[in-house]
Amino acid sequence: MNTTILDGELFARLLRGGAASLKANVKTVNDLNVFPIPDGDTGDNMFMTINAGAQAVGEGAENLSQTAGKAASGMLLGARGNSGVILSRIFAGLSKGFEGVESADAAALGKAFESGVKEAYGAVSVPVEGTILTVLKDSVNAANGKLSADSTLESYFADFGAELRLSLDRTPDLLDVLREAGVVDSGGAGLGYIIEGMKNVLDGADAELDSSNASQARSVDLDAFTENSVLEFGYCTEFLLRLQTSKIDVDSFCVDELISYLNSVGDSVVCFQEGTIVKVHVHSKNPGNIINHMQNYGEFLTFKMENMTLQHNENHMQEKFAPRVSKPHKPFGIVSVASGSGIKDAFISLGCDVVVDGGQSMNPSAEDLISAFEEINADVIFVFPNNGNIIMTADQAAQLYKAAEVRVVPTKTIGEGYAAISMLDTSSGDCDAIIEELKEIISGVVTGMVSRAVRDTEMDGVEVKRDDFIGFVGDKIYVDSADRNTAAKALCEATKAQRYDIMLLVCGADATAEETQALYDELQKTYRRTEIVMIDGGQPIYDYIIILE
Repeated sequence: MNTTILDGELFARLLRGGAASLKANVKTVNDLNVFPIPDGDTGDNMFMTINAGAQAVGEGAENLSQTAGKAASGMLLGARGNSGVILSRIFAGLSKGFEGVESADAAALGKAFESGVKEAYGAVSVPVEGTILTVLKDSVNAANGKLSADSTLESYFADFGAELRLSLDRTPDLLDVLREAGVVDSGGAGLGYIIEGMKNVLDGADAELDSSNASQARSVDLDAFTENSVLEFGYCTEFLLRLQTSKIDVDSFCVDELISYLNSVGDSVVCFQEGTIVKVHVHSKNPGNIINHMQNYGEFLTFKMENMTLQHNENHMQEKFAPRVSKPHKPFGIVSVASGSGIKDAFISLGCDVVVDGGQSMNPSAEDLISAFEEINADVIFVFPNNGNIIMTADQAAQLYKAAEVRVVPTKTIGEGYAAISMLDTSSGDCDAIIEELKEIISGVVTGMVSRAVRDTEMDGVEVKRDDFIGFVGDKIYVDSADRNTAAKALCEATKAQRYDIMLLVCGADATAEETQALYDELQKTYRRTEIVMIDGGQPIYDYIIILE
């Protein structure tokens, strides 16, 4: 085939093909995890991100500009993990490159990918070469360098894919950690499968739209809201609005005026602009007024409205945008991310308003975090990601949410989050000073982990055997043992636990009650000057989390 024009319908099919190809290879991408424990999630994060974009565009009935814009918006909200956020920014760049066009040829596609490179690098505060960023940049430069008057979409993706494979093979030469682990960059590999799936579509293959992370239609219990019912909670209203030049000056439009209006007539407002599309979520008892007002600015692309009283009766407030109990206003609120019922209870006891379920191997999306923000009636919301792979997603959610000032505290571990929240002092009211104080606190926290190894390797001078238990802090492995308790005790010794005043021993789901009690008793005998607190965390993956303060 010699396809020369990319339109909205084809762009949608390319998205589906890329998502299908990545889905088929998710485990392969996950297994490229540098660290030898079962926490690889790059493949899952990238798939859920691109699939959110594929879901948003459907069959791609609009022109290329509109379809690419919807894909970018879908990925913006669906982005999970650092790799997912970077992927969402690549497609945000493509959307900018296609802005205002009905279709594009190979040369225009190349220009759009250049915009994607710029957006992706801009999403990372300190770009690291040897990652998906390098693989993308090399591939775009090589494919664009071979463009000619005879180029087709097939030839462009062929050139793109050929260089991508070469660049991916070079990533261990650029990053010592990859070379030591004997793997290539997982994000670059995920991008490779996406490009391969897109090329397959151009070569004649097709893929069904995957609905595994799409909202499912549910049957309505008509008896849950009868002729005698009272509209107690109002309506949950969501829509995409395309700004219209016939109604307003689109170039000078500022979304703040819409946010102000929505907050005056409703609550739980999420409103942001991506190009000429405005995404809105609002709770109101009079949605008709909002609908009429919005048509002063443009026309609806999508629209959904649900009776929240019906949701309440059917689901007891457990739906994604179900009504929240009205909470008193306060100046500061706290959102934290954690997995394991015991850990989540511990964060709630520290004063967290909402604990979002997630962590390593189960990163929440930007939309998940925004839903948490909606539950808090506060002027400022502090967010504690507690995982280095969630910080970028939290930053993206913070930028999108306009109903409160959202400040992300860059906690990379459960230990850092626990210590920071326990020491949080908002009395000064100075957010910048509070953030700096928390950064100083977390710099003095050591978080050790014990987890089972998934492969044989040698790292940091430690010989790791598959199915053994390794003890590590950050990316440094200190010990390997066939017994989880022995690994935990050796890790405490290696990190000089006796120098710390407090030790939190957070026990995971796989550690038995007998094992955890035995470890606790031994640690108390060994570290008599250190206050040791044991928490039944129930977390997956990590048999023990040892927090030293």
